[in-house]
Amino acid sequence: MSPQEKLRKIREELQQAFLERGDLIDGALAALLCSQHVLIIGPPGTAKSMLADEICRRITGAGYFQWLLTRFTTPEEVFGAVSLKALEEDDYRRVTAHKLPEAHIAFLDEIFKANSSILNAILTLINERLFHNGKSAVPVPLLTLFGASNELPEDDELMALYDRFLLRFVVGYIAEDFRFLRMLEADLSTERTTLTLEELRRMQTETRETAIPNHIYRNIADIRRELGKKGIVASDRRYRQCLPLLQAHAYLAGEKAVAEKDLFFLEHVLWRDPAEHTEVKAVLRELLLGYEEEVKELLYQSREIRDYALRPWETGELRAQALIEVHTKLRNILGRVDQILEKATQLGRPSQRIGAVKEEIREIQQQMLEKF
Repeated sequence: MSPQEKLRKIREELQQAFLERGDLIDGALAALLCSQHVLIIGPPGTAKSMLADEICRRITGAGYFQWLLTRFTTPEEVFGAVSLKALEEDDYRRVTAHKLPEAHIAFLDEIFKANSSILNAILTLINERLFHNGKSAVPVPLLTLFGASNELPEDDELMALYDRFLLRFVVGYIAEDFRFLRMLEADLSTERTTLTLEELRRMQTETRETAIPNHIYRNIADIRRELGKKGIVASDRRYRQCLPLLQAHAYLAGEKAVAEKDLFFLEHVLWRDPAEHTEVKAVLRELLLGYEEEVKELLYQSREIRDYALRPWETGELRAQALIEVHTKLRNILGRVDQILEKATQLGRPSQRIGAVKEEIREIQQQMLEKF
């Protein structure tokens, strides 16, 4: 298998093992492809650490670090003990072997409960990929950090760290009974497709080459404007970071370019409070499916009108009146489709679907004209 085929196989295996976690799995894999970080909010026992651990096991040669943070956690536990030999040379340097600064993938549970000295170091590490160790700032190999918490941060000093997680997911226990029973009955799978770290690096390069059509930029601007009207504001940095995430999401699906369907994944990026999630999702649906849903509805109306005209009529006069009425309605519908098509073209939105619907409605109109 090619590395991309392996990645899709890993995705399938994870979806079989972690039920009702499809978006989270896609987010985790996309985050690896674009080197972003993931925050998972939810109660204990929702497989947060298990998922991060399982993903790391799929990448041979990658270092993994996992730790539960509390207000009593010391920097030595996360970053390594101070080197006594370095102290003899007046250099306050840590021995970072098997600790966070040497990990490719990390999972920090209850990340917002650590003290400020640890949080400040983590912030620099995940934002700049640097660890200040002694007299020097050392580059770290970190690809993705998974943070988990039972609750959102409340202190202002934690908000900077919170904002560095591009992807945010709220998870709960399995909701559907049939999936819960499937989880209880499932055997632990021994099948585990793996990637080498080098293969992952190569896919990261290919991900950056995924094309972003011009209309995608316009769509993102539209999303930003509509969310702003509802008081949901994300930083310019967050919108800029959306671009490599969208490339990663498209690449994960085997696409060569970002499409409108990838924009739906921004529902996990653009909210700040979980209460905003539903609103963000609704705005995305309205903007991205608005034209498509409207032309679909117009197509359904046209089909209903056709069926109405083709029903048996008692007299030829009634049939003629019905056909005249149908012709008028279809002409008005086509006028509305033309308006939608013109607006979509002006905004740089894809119009193939609208054009296809217009052609079908024209065929219905022609069929009715022939009957008349």
